[in-house]
Amino acid sequence: MKWSEICIHTTNEAIEPVSNILHEAGASGVVIEDPRDMIKEENSFGEIYELNPEDYPKEGVYVKAYLQMNSFLGETVDSIKQSVTNLTLYNIDIGRNSVSLSEIHEEDWATAWKKYYKPVKISERITIIPTWEEYEPVSSDELIIEMDPGMAFGTGTHPTTVLSMQALEQYLKPEDLVLDVGSGSGILSVASILLGAEHVHAFDLDEVAVKSTFNNAELNHVQNQITSTKNDLLKGVEIQPDLIVANILAEIIVQFVDDAYRLLKDDGYFITSGIISGKKDLVLERLKQAGFEIVETNMMEDWVLIIAKK
Repeated sequence: MKWSEICIHTTNEAIEPVSNILHEAGASGVVIEDPRDMIKEENSFGEIYELNPEDYPKEGVYVKAYLQMNSFLGETVDSIKQSVTNLTLYNIDIGRNSVSLSEIHEEDWATAWKKYYKPVKISERITIIPTWEEYEPVSSDELIIEMDPGMAFGTGTHPTTVLSMQALEQYLKPEDLVLDVGSGSGILSVASILLGAEHVHAFDLDEVAVKSTFNNAELNHVQNQITSTKNDLLKGVEIQPDLIVANILAEIIVQFVDDAYRLLKDDGYFITSGIISGKKDLVLERLKQAGFEIVETNMMEDWVLIIAKK
């Protein structure tokens, strides 16, 4: 069987929405080639393996996915191009927005992408490993999350995910009830349980994400503590959590700030990530308008995480 590799040259800001467009078009996973991954800052978490500078753009990022070659491929690619272009309607910078296609054989595709995915320590206690890698914990309190990129939206090492996990590690308390809004692969839901949460309700509008969250919960043996549901943000939700985490775009976060404030227990935390630096003030202002106290803001590369308290 033959596959077509689609490569979209875009911006760091557009990674998440472009990845989502590719998933909706039928891609089972994406590869993100960001030149900043070639630079490993001292004392930062994460280990980068087997990276070839020639694979990376000089500016912007490549977002790649694999689509089966069939009679509908042309229509699928045209639809992807239009959807990416439409992101500008939401004031998302899509950069160069050039799209290229190349043919790849299934046997090459089935194994080549694995070189991008190795065990990565992303916080003081959490290490993410692919299912096919053997890994021995280096400390007794290390928490291991297994991920299968074939069913997930990414490897869990994007700055927004790393920031979110580090915040969960700091602010989540034992036996907390957690809402994960826009759960994606479910990695933050799994991390919350491993960090001591009693239960997580994970919501996503994408049925693929709902299934991915369940599959990754099962892979990590925490499926009985995670409820994965298709839902539009927090609409119709009446659960009162101790903590809400949302790793999605700033433009989406501001849409459910009032619902988050209404549902959270007093002194509960709202952890928001997925915010490009240029949209930081937009989210901060909206949180304050709703009545939240801003506890902390953290930044990694161009991405911002905000911790707010009710």
